[in-house]
Amino acid sequence: MDYAVIMAGGTGKRLWPLSRQSRPKQVLKLLDGETLLRRCFDRLTGIFDQRNILVLTNAGYADLVRENLPEVPYGNVIAEPAVRDTAGAIGLAATILSKYDPDASMAVVTADQVIEPDEVFFQAMTSGLAFINTNPDAMITFGIQPTFPSTQLGYIQLGLVEPCDQSADDVYRVMSFREKPDEKTALEYIDSGQYCWNSGMFVWKAKTILKNLTEKLPVSAEPLRKIQAAWDSPNQDEILKEWFLKMPKISIDYAVMESAANVHAIKLRCRWLDMGSFAAFADIIRSDANNNIVVAGHSQLIDSSDNIIATEDTDHLIAVIGLKNMVVAHSADATLVCPIGETGRLKELLEIIKEQDGEKFL
Repeated sequence: MDYAVIMAGGTGKRLWPLSRQSRPKQVLKLLDGETLLRRCFDRLTGIFDQRNILVLTNAGYADLVRENLPEVPYGNVIAEPAVRDTAGAIGLAATILSKYDPDASMAVVTADQVIEPDEVFFQAMTSGLAFINTNPDAMITFGIQPTFPSTQLGYIQLGLVEPCDQSADDVYRVMSFREKPDEKTALEYIDSGQYCWNSGMFVWKAKTILKNLTEKLPVSAEPLRKIQAAWDSPNQDEILKEWFLKMPKISIDYAVMESAANVHAIKLRCRWLDMGSFAAFADIIRSDANNNIVVAGHSQLIDSSDNIIATEDTDHLIAVIGLKNMVVAHSADATLVCPIGETGRLKELLEIIKEQDGEKFL
């Protein structure tokens, strides 16, 4: 059977103070009153039965996820007791699925991406599932057709097209995974026509990714085996907490994909955005006549242009005069005012806040 796993554990520090440790970016209602998590879930329901959609999240976010997606069965929200990056999260989901369905096909998507139109995603995901269901030892990743030479994204080098009568999309053999390049290298990638952005989305058999994890990350084998044996037992949570902490903190790309054989890719020719920063707002929210991006229930802007104004509080008024090229982000207990060009220093700011005020405002 086909299953989808939504990765929804990130906090989104680059969207502080909107995104917080207690309220991550995927549950912020910033997209016409909808959340990124809701939009992700709705994309998947055209392909997967709701009962076959799992959500992986941090233990502290489980109730928020269930509140946002009330139609998801309670047990389908899997709470990770610690952050162990994507290899741990994917291994956990795969070991749970394979316990009940040894032949499970498993799609992995992330909750913080904007993908439009849905039809392109639907076709590519359907093609990926068709390929995996006829090639169970293979693994599929999705590459985004690049629109500019990004230095903030990883790349996938594509090789020849593999024959697959069941797929409506071309399926390419993956030659290599490349980390974030410098600008010169990114331009070379684009000009070659061989590279796509790495989306971080996958399709594979649960048993196949577990086999690869065991081979390439042997230290993960025992924790996952212990967790699987205890799942749905009275000591499930106790065993999960004990053994998941023994999983190494490493991404699935580093752990498996970069050295795995039989990896393939499907191109997603669509509008795609990793919603990780305030700058991303400009790509998904229409600006006003003065090029201001405003996400607020109430706002008044006088002689102001090229700003990003954001709050989730629909009853709060943000008013500015004579402002240009600034971010103003308001939450219930913290407000950020920052030149757009300086938002890359948010990590530095949060470290200072943590030193002086502890976790209160994080």
